[in-house]
Amino acid sequence: MTVDLEATKERVLDAAEELYYGRGVQAVGMDAVRTASGVSLKRLYQLYPSKSALVEAYLRRRDARLLDGLARYVEAVPGPPEKRLSAVFDWLYEWFGEPDYRGCAFINSYGELGATTPEVAAAARAHKEAFRQYVAGLVATAGLPAPLAAHLALLAEGAITTAAISGSPEPAREAREAARVLMDAARA
Repeated sequence: MTVDLEATKERVLDAAEELYYGRGVQAVGMDAVRTASGVSLKRLYQLYPSKSALVEAYLRRRDARLLDGLARYVEAVPGPPEKRLSAVFDWLYEWFGEPDYRGCAFINSYGELGATTPEVAAAARAHKEAFRQYVAGLVATAGLPAPLAAHLALLAEGAITTAAISGSPEPAREAREAARVLMDAARA
């Protein structure tokens, strides 16, 4: 793939991400993505033959970016492995505090298109499973019981949704405290 083609794809995905995440997938047509990216409609459809293909590409790239950002944040935390589990919620707090935070792009996209677009449903499910697996790895490293991973992932998911609806980052702190209680109970 040429550098120009890759740069064009990135421009399209940058525009799609800003528009889809900010306004919703159904509210944004391909013309809006074309205008925001500066790519001709013909070229846009050469790169992404359908809106669902573009939405899937946007979600896959967002998945990689979010999980990579989370891992880099968590791995930079010194101390015992349990501190890294708590750091997941600290990372969420920072994310929730961003001025453009609109909740989980995967939940939002699934809510809009999951029933009618199998690619979107698959991308959302894959992201949620990858997050759960990441948390499971942290739980295993901390020597805690494996079922705790599902509980902590569910706490995080609830915090993500609650923060979006409430407009506050505080659900991350509340979920962090609940996670601490669950970790203490699991160690006992």
